[in-house]
Amino acid sequence: MPSASPTSGAPLPRGTGQRLLVVDDDPRTAELLETTLSLAGYAVTTAGGGAEALRAYATRPPDLLVLDVMLPDTDGFTVCRRLVGQGARLPVLFLTARDSVEDRVTGFAMGADDYLTKPFSLPELLARVHALLRRAGRSAEESPVLRFADLTVDEGSRRVRRGDRLIALSPTEYALLRYLLINADQVMTKEQIMDHVWQHRFGAGVVEKLVSRLRAKVDAHSPALIHTMRGFGYSLRLPGGG
Repeated sequence: MPSASPTSGAPLPRGTGQRLLVVDDDPRTAELLETTLSLAGYAVTTAGGGAEALRAYATRPPDLLVLDVMLPDTDGFTVCRRLVGQGARLPVLFLTARDSVEDRVTGFAMGADDYLTKPFSLPELLARVHALLRRAGRSAEESPVLRFADLTVDEGSRRVRRGDRLIALSPTEYALLRYLLINADQVMTKEQIMDHVWQHRFGAGVVEKLVSRLRAKVDAHSPALIHTMRGFGYSLRLPGGG
């Protein structure tokens, strides 16, 4: 169960009527989250399982999905993968009791944007929801095409290409690549990546595995663009550059 313990004395962020879909099979947790988020200014719909969540999404797509990993009929990872496969483009916040590097990487690969480990505080939930919606809003307002060497990232369509090759990325892989791209030729530490891609800290192992997954897709053909700078971090650059 989440707790109501405040994380700081700062005022809690509020919504402006954005639609949220909360998926949790525990009725008490679902009711608490619905009440908390509704009082914070969001329009909340709840679902108790994966099939119900998919139907709710089809009926009225939300602006953000709060998704429990452990569901009675199908797990949250599968729900997320199906929505992404259908072309859904919305922030996904996973709720989970599992906190291993492998679980986090699996969630991000399926299309998650953030992770919140149970038990969590309600103020932290509100802060995460607010941050995800703010980032999604900024992305919708801007649609330039970013380029480096033969790599192009279209911010409007979220299409990524190396030359003529279209690269399919999860939302988190996309956010990670975009951050490296807008800081091309600079070395970005794991801490900087966590702070700017997710606005909070995960274990360093999560960043390492996500960079590895991203590199396998972006650098499937030479020349390699994503480089590990031992003891420092990661950099998007041409081989031999800097």
